Amino acid sequence: MRNDRPTVLITGCSSGLGLETAVELAGRGWQVVASMRDPARRTALDDRTRAAGLEPLDVVELDVADAESSSHGVKEALELTGGRLDALVNNAGTASGGAFEDTDEDEWRRVLDTNLIGALRLTQLVLPVMRRQRSGRLVLVSSDSARYGNPGLSLYCASKWALEGWAESLAYEVEPLGVRVTLVEPGNYDTAIWTTTPRITPPGSAYTGMSTIVARYVEQQHLPHSRDPREVAQAVARVLTARRPAFRVPVGPDARVAAVLARLPYRLTSVAVRRVTGLHRWRP
Repeated sequence: MRNDRPTVLITGCSSGLGLETAVELAGRGWQVVASMRDPARRTALDDRTRAAGLEPLDVVELDVADAESSSHGVKEALELTGGRLDALVNNAGTASGGAFEDTDEDEWRRVLDTNLIGALRLTQLVLPVMRRQRSGRLVLVSSDSARYGNPGLSLYCASKWALEGWAESLAYEVEPLGVRVTLVEPGNYDTAIWTTTPRITPPGSAYTGMSTIVARYVEQQHLPHSRDPREVAQAVARVLTARRPAFRVPVGPDARVAAVLARLPYRLTSVAVRRVTGLHRWRP
């Protein structure tokens, strides 16, 4: 039987932006397939859908950092949607705090495998379906950190900068086939990503002073001013329903400031970042 509702697969739905986006789109009549690494962690999603007066959503197990899990998850999602997929929201993400020199290759791979390679992998898996349909939307949840560097977040920034360069290149290839690409760039939102981010500062690190200052800024200034993630979910919904969505969509006041900073020379943005974070006081 043909499904008349638009269909969407969303990654990283156990919490945060993915969870809220799943609920928002389900409330707007989409058939949502919510994916997560561990479906046993669907309780928060079920609680939110229930509170919104919605039926429980279809949930599939999918780890974007694992090729076999990703392939199986997409296959299961397509079985649930009758073989059609109108949109993919690449949302799953992770971060890593600390000076680059203090990290190792395992940590590099952990961040890049989720934030970059995972998005590439899922996109490649769904593109044959969207090509055959001659239609589809690819929404990539990036960050305002793709606009300028952040001290102590080099791996996260690297993954998001790379994501944006890839997405801009991809758009040239797939838009003539009816597939649109959009980068959604949230600023500071209340999600679990920052509270679960490893803080890497080995004993005797030359960067202990920097890490202490940045951690203080995050705890005292950044996290207390985090905004409601439902704003991002609503932005994704607008992108998916717009006839001609923008390619980059900053979400939140700090993301809009970041878009302005990105157009300025590094010598100016670096002064602003050092002052805001307090890093101008670091004396190694």
